Amino acid sequence: QVQLAESGGGLVQAGGSLRLSCAASGRTSGSYAMGWFRQAPGKEREFVARIRGRDSRTLYADSVKGRFTISRDIAKNTVYLQMNSLKPEDTAVYYCAASSTQVPGPGVNEYNYWGQGTQVTVSS
Repeated sequence: QVQLAESGGGLVQAGGSLRLSCAASGRTSGSYAMGWFRQAPGKEREFVARIRGRDSRTLYADSVKGRFTISRDIAKNTVYLQMNSLKPEDTAVYYCAASSTQVPGPGVNEYNYWGQGTQVTVSS
C-alpha cells in the first residue's frame, strides 16, 4: 500500500503562483510514476502532469504546459507541482496519484493510489 498526502493548496489571485507537495509513505518505490490530476465542480477528474519513475521524464496537459512544472525528490518521497501564471479556470481540487505502470498515460484508471486532494482557488 502507498499513502499519499497533498498540501500547499489555497486561495491565490490570477497571475499568482502556488506549489503543491505530495508526500508518499508506505510501500513507496522510486520507480513509481507520479501524477497530478484536478477536478473542478461538476466536471470529471482530468490529467495535469506526470513524472516517470526511472528517468523522471515528464508529461503535461496542454492547458498547463509552460505554466506548471512537476518535479520529485526521491530521497524525501515527495512530488511537487509548481504552478505559475494561475488562471481562474485552474480552480479545482488537485489530487496526487501514483502508478506502478512504468509509463502511464493521462488516464485516471492507470493510477493505483490517490491522495485526498487539496483545494486550489484562483480569484479573478
